[in-house]
Amino acid sequence: MNDSLRAPEALRAALAGLLDGLPPKQASQAVERLIANYRGTTPTDAPVLRDRSDVAAYAAYRMPATFEAVRSALGAFQDAVPDWAPATHTDIGGGTGSASWAVAEAWGEQATTVLDWAEPALALGKELARASGVGSLRDATWTRARIGKALALDAVDLVTVSYVLGELTEDDRGAVVDAAAAAAQAVVVVEPGTPDGYLRIMAARDRLVEAGFNVAAPCPHSSACPIERGADWCHFSARVSRSSLHRKIKGGSLAYEDEKFAYVAAVKGDVRAPAARIVRRPQIRKGQVLLELCTDKGELERATVTKRHGALYRDARDIAWGDEWPPPHTDTSGA
Repeated sequence: MNDSLRAPEALRAALAGLLDGLPPKQASQAVERLIANYRGTTPTDAPVLRDRSDVAAYAAYRMPATFEAVRSALGAFQDAVPDWAPATHTDIGGGTGSASWAVAEAWGEQATTVLDWAEPALALGKELARASGVGSLRDATWTRARIGKALALDAVDLVTVSYVLGELTEDDRGAVVDAAAAAAQAVVVVEPGTPDGYLRIMAARDRLVEAGFNVAAPCPHSSACPIERGADWCHFSARVSRSSLHRKIKGGSLAYEDEKFAYVAAVKGDVRAPAARIVRRPQIRKGQVLLELCTDKGELERATVTKRHGALYRDARDIAWGDEWPPPHTDTSGA
């Protein structure tokens, strides 16, 4: 991005003063209540982000993790469509704007509209964005909208739907994904990395493929997912740096946490599909690395990379869960 302050640093700076004047105990209690309810089954016509203190506590607790999850998904999407960039972006159910911060980090300048039902979340999101120093965030449009069957979207290049589908009824989920598919050239959907979150992502993926989209990430194909639904699930992990504020609100001592998430990124157009993607954390053994892969043939495979593979082995030692395999720069002709 072109701004002098990158989005991760800008987000931490914007969140730093968020809870000024709010007693830590009150903030912690708000977080506990909101974590139990906000991403649960609360109907969209009854937002649980009731006031500024609710929104501030929740933003301080969840925005860094949501940002990193969406940022990771967008990075994989960019690898698949390296010459594509959105001029316009709509963030459905964007709340305080975590996904929009990630889009700003990925591409820089685009016209962004954030849609959400909760007015306090939109108000605080706008406040944080204006303090960011990031042009596309500072100039974003924040609009109250019911997220469901009645959702109407203008034509747009990119739609993001992050950590939203779990709040909706099954019918509303389908309607939101269909509206995104009808309006956008690319759609990125992110959910918690749980079995239920994965099932919601798979349902969204099915609808996007049926609407003519090609899957850009994480799958290296647009065929049916080879994982038996209900028996296992596909998810990934993003490392989140915790600020002192974040540790205080969460009550933890570590300087980081790992956010587990599931996602699908799809586009109307060609994609550069990798040969495979690593779908579990690589297992490093003496002289070998064990990889669990989803391949471009739509199959799950296990690969063992040993020292005799030379450069490929050295890459395998440094490869991460969620990366494509083999890395684009690796010469596999001698493997």
